[in-house]
Amino acid sequence: MLKNIFLEVKKKFETALGILKKEKITIDADDPAAVSQYAKVMKTVREKANLFSESQRIQYTIQTRTQDIPDARTYLLTLKDIRIKRGLIDELGAEVMMMDALDKVEKEIGKPLTRNDKKSMALLTAEFDKINKKLGIQKEDLPKYEEELELKIAKAQLEELKKDAFEAMETQKKREEFKDEAMPDVKSLDIRNFL
Repeated sequence: MLKNIFLEVKKKFETALGILKKEKITIDADDPAAVSQYAKVMKTVREKANLFSESQRIQYTIQTRTQDIPDARTYLLTLKDIRIKRGLIDELGAEVMMMDALDKVEKEIGKPLTRNDKKSMALLTAEFDKINKKLGIQKEDLPKYEEELELKIAKAQLEELKKDAFEAMETQKKREEFKDEAMPDVKSLDIRNFL
């Protein structure tokens, strides 16, 4: 079993490496075209190597961590915990609004809301729909939000690549044999040469 897991991981790694060796990646987090191209390459890597995107990873985490939770309050608190551990920020304040909606529904039904109480869950869902409308969030826009998340991640990864490349060049420059060499611009580096 362990051998099969290793072979599967090795196959995914080789697939990813094969794609990265073919694609030109410009290490420039400030250039929207470079960020978009990098995001496109990483999406291809994920698809060909059968890896989760960040939103798929979050969705999988939510499903696995919440499947046995019977009540809505613990469910929402678990979602908050997942968000915090993933480093995601509730910029809109939706979490507080969702908890307020839960409080309202629980006050209305006079007991804690369980997830298998279809009638009361419908009340909560209606409250959530009001919150989404107030915040301007529509279900049909979810692919757009997913794409925005992938672009943010791509930009952060390019910034990290730039930082790592710069640190490596600084280290090399300190060595005696490279003292007189000019340090190239990170944007001009082609990572295919380093794989």
